Amino acid sequence: MDFLFGPFTDNEFLRLSLVATCIVAVTCAIAGAFVVLRGLAFVGDALAHGVVPGVAIALLAGFSGVLGAAIGAAVMMGGVGVVNRRFRLSNDTAIGLLFVGMLALGVIIQSRSESFAGDLTAVLFGEVLGITWSDIAWQVVALVVVAGTAWVCRRPFLLLSFDEGLAATSGFSVRRFANILLAMVALTVVASFQTVGTLLVLGMLVAPAATGALFGRRILTVVAIAAVVGVVSSYVGLLLSYHADLAASASIVLTAVVVFALAASIVEIRRWLEHRRDIHHLHDHPHFHEHVHH
Repeated sequence: MDFLFGPFTDNEFLRLSLVATCIVAVTCAIAGAFVVLRGLAFVGDALAHGVVPGVAIALLAGFSGVLGAAIGAAVMMGGVGVVNRRFRLSNDTAIGLLFVGMLALGVIIQSRSESFAGDLTAVLFGEVLGITWSDIAWQVVALVVVAGTAWVCRRPFLLLSFDEGLAATSGFSVRRFANILLAMVALTVVASFQTVGTLLVLGMLVAPAATGALFGRRILTVVAIAAVVGVVSSYVGLLLSYHADLAASASIVLTAVVVFALAASIVEIRRWLEHRRDIHHLHDHPHFHEHVHH
């Protein structure tokens, strides 16, 4: 029992890290469910990398990294909208252009400042073991905003995820709610990067939600499963990082991906067994088989 719970009872930094990662897991579960259903993984990745130059500039200027991340995400979303509308390029092209441009800008800023190398590592991979109560308070605010937005906009978000035409005929503005959804994803990225880092935040957005989508048939079920997977992955990942001296945030994300792989394997095995059962059922009832073909 001490192996499972001792690290958290004896280490306050680890306890704070567990609280923070669990909050991030729930926030990512809510936003990630719509990211997976609407196919916005590339957008989430672009936003995660797009905040890098904003954070870099903010830290070099002595401002909060969160403020820089918010500005970087806003520039990223605004730039995608301008390229998409003014030059009539596809969303993927616009996102790809801004994605590589913002990432390149972040690397250039880092290359011009030797003192920023350590900060860049924290931005990319997070500082899960350096979380404070003020960080947790900010993450709680972000969770409330994301949860409130998802609840209020759940119907248009769902319609957008499956059929934009149906969303439009139902009286919802496709562009407006698509932008609100992107803003919600951006807020999730901004709130999460301090904990798991910009390189790994996409894993927390996608892996638990993808696991939920394997089993859930309703959005609330998908979110609930994703939240449970995220919280369990946070606990197991931190435990592994403590005992095996591994990178904490990477251990959390890898655990979430492994859980998805196991869940996907279970689903495939279940489908195979059901297929074999159907074949045996047809062989055991040849008259029914003939009737189906006639």
